[in-house]
Amino acid sequence: MQALKVSRESKKEDTIIEVNGIKIGGKKIVVIAGPCAVTSKEEIIEIAKAVKKAGACMLRGGAFKPRTSPYSFQGMGEEGLKFLAAAKKETGLPIVTEAMDTRDMKLVEKYADIIQIGARNMQNFSLLKEAGKTKKPVLLKRGLTATIDEFLNAAEYIAAEGNDRIILCERGIRTFNTYTRNTLDLSIVPALKEKTHLPIIVDPSHATGIRNFVLPMSKAAIACGADGLIIEAHTNPEKSESDKEQTISIEELKTLIEETRKVAKSVGRGM
Repeated sequence: MQALKVSRESKKEDTIIEVNGIKIGGKKIVVIAGPCAVTSKEEIIEIAKAVKKAGACMLRGGAFKPRTSPYSFQGMGEEGLKFLAAAKKETGLPIVTEAMDTRDMKLVEKYADIIQIGARNMQNFSLLKEAGKTKKPVLLKRGLTATIDEFLNAAEYIAAEGNDRIILCERGIRTFNTYTRNTLDLSIVPALKEKTHLPIIVDPSHATGIRNFVLPMSKAAIACGADGLIIEAHTNPEKSESDKEQTISIEELKTLIEETRKVAKSVGRGM
């Protein structure tokens, strides 16, 4: 049986993905931060400036939002993408934002520096194939119940179309536990390091769903080998359009980066 393109069998050395001069998968840990959803131009620019000052090197923000309820805020679409572009112009921070539909892939590709495929779409094979045809790096989030093999095969759908610039993201899985939003499976980080050459980052915000847990789980993620973090942060978390329970303040983000920098140093890495 042919080895997967994303497997260690196909490539022994680690893949390092460069985005606007920022390397993901190398010795340096990357921090991507920003709000769950983009709601206004002024707000996203303000947040972008704040997360950059706190030490983040990329800006996250949703223009298209997959929500459990059809009545919840679904995002601003192209207008939100334009606001993200304005924030990038103001701060220089590369943009990470989600594509939810094959019909929107070209539009998202126009504005994004990294295209995110969310957990709910991990096995949306048509969307994965479209992501594979783009020229932008793809951040692929693990599905709610996905095994490691299912996760890697989802990445293979992207690679098979010619795009090998893939970043894997652990964001928690569904278990019997109800105390946290999901269960952060940090064991997958060293497991993936054995099985794939692709970089892996961790999303402690969606994994825990609890603001106070984001910092300790971020430190744990770096300790076990993650190449980066993606964090929900806002200048006023209580005013977040969605996921405010897990969104941290800018001051908390600054503390998180300072604390994780110590952990990174202890395992021979930098931030």
